[in-house]
Amino acid sequence: MKYRDFGRTGLRVSEIGMGCWAIGGNEFGNSYGTTDDTDSIKAIKRSVELGCNFFDTADVYGEGHSEELLGMALNKVRDKVIIATKVGGSYMYGGQWGMSNFSEEYIRFALEKSLARLQTDCIDIYQLHNPPLDLIKKAEIFNILRKLQKEGKIRHIGISVHTLEEGVAALNYVDSIQCVFNMLYPNNYELIEAAKMKGVGIIAREPLCNGFLTDKMINKISDEEANEETAESSDPAKNLVFEKGDIRQQMPPAYKQSLIAHAKEIKKMINRPEPLAQLALKYALAFNSISVVIPGAKNFLQIEENLAASEIPDLKDRDMEVLGS
Repeated sequence: MKYRDFGRTGLRVSEIGMGCWAIGGNEFGNSYGTTDDTDSIKAIKRSVELGCNFFDTADVYGEGHSEELLGMALNKVRDKVIIATKVGGSYMYGGQWGMSNFSEEYIRFALEKSLARLQTDCIDIYQLHNPPLDLIKKAEIFNILRKLQKEGKIRHIGISVHTLEEGVAALNYVDSIQCVFNMLYPNNYELIEAAKMKGVGIIAREPLCNGFLTDKMINKISDEEANEETAESSDPAKNLVFEKGDIRQQMPPAYKQSLIAHAKEIKKMINRPEPLAQLALKYALAFNSISVVIPGAKNFLQIEENLAASEIPDLKDRDMEVLGS
């Protein structure tokens, strides 16, 4: 495993971390399907064995369950790992789905809950979970996090954003920014370069594009395309069914088809024997502005494949050129 500086924080992080959304499970939906807690804990522990020291979660993943699993799996090695979690999704404590709350009272309440679930007394990177742009621009919210930092409850201030504008607005107030970056959506390049100039760490989420940059996904479609008896339409993505609660089930078939078509094209263009997931991770890691990529995983086999990407050869300049980078 290779390691990188995490912005100006002084932290050294494994360049491939573990994204822990999926292990929250599917009890409340808004996830990636059914999980097994025993498998999840094995995956976390295997990550540590293979040199991964960065774990990203959020209090809303499985409504606290992801944090609970991390607390159980990492409590004996807490001083050797870096835990990043998020705050803002208040719906898990009652109220309407999707509600958020970034008041000081709520953040303090949610932080104590996260600390208990994670079995720790300090969060390494505490991230605002997709706050609205107007709140970021007002900047008062960051004063709340600085208070918590002075109190020793959190070590570093982070934010997870949806848009380039949100990320740029937060640059002067945070130690890290989490944003989407992958082969199919490298559209945050301007943000990651600006963050590097400011000494702000970048956490690249969805480096596998919700699992669409994997051999499992493109092979499944290939099988369905080849089997005319089971094909229900000319659009094979319509046959790609995810279980209820999996966020990918809500995606329009045409969108899924587009992702898969592009993923197949990329695999063909690069023409290397490694799994597509490893090539996708290597692509994101080619940008030294990125501190850590956080592919999700639900079992130790996925973890082993993901983390092995750190050791495979870099993509060639020709590969990066054909990918438009």
